[in-house]
Amino acid sequence: MKGKKTIALVAHDNMKPDLVEWADWNKELLLKHSLVCTGTTGRMVAATLEKQQGKEAVADVRLLKSGPLGGDQQLGAMIAEGKIDALIFFWDPMEAQPHDVDVKALLRLATLYNVPTAVNRSSADLIISSPLFDGDYKPVVKEYRNYVERTLKK
Repeated sequence: MKGKKTIALVAHDNMKPDLVEWADWNKELLLKHSLVCTGTTGRMVAATLEKQQGKEAVADVRLLKSGPLGGDQQLGAMIAEGKIDALIFFWDPMEAQPHDVDVKALLRLATLYNVPTAVNRSSADLIISSPLFDGDYKPVVKEYRNYVERTLKK
């Protein structure tokens, strides 16, 4: 990971207030990085980050589609292309989502490409406060060529 990171921020509807509060708490740090967010979450996060005491801040926020409308898949493609350095996904463990398969695919890609992933406030705090976060840390991505070739030979 380079100094300036591209951080993906995603939240299910019931978790959006928690993610916005977390973003506000970590405003100084987040303003130093590029953010990629799905739909409504992104608009809420951008509005929160751009409110600074008496002065305007400019947040670098790229908005994708809403998760159920393809935003999770857009984000998954960015992960596969190596364009995301960390995924902060406040998901709702208490409510089934109509796009659960997309969420599972997104988390699978984050795991496959070894992208640091937080699924709640505690893990998000640990990721962004790690000494590795500010450096040039480069996650090791497992080589799957042998797996793919073995599968094709069957």
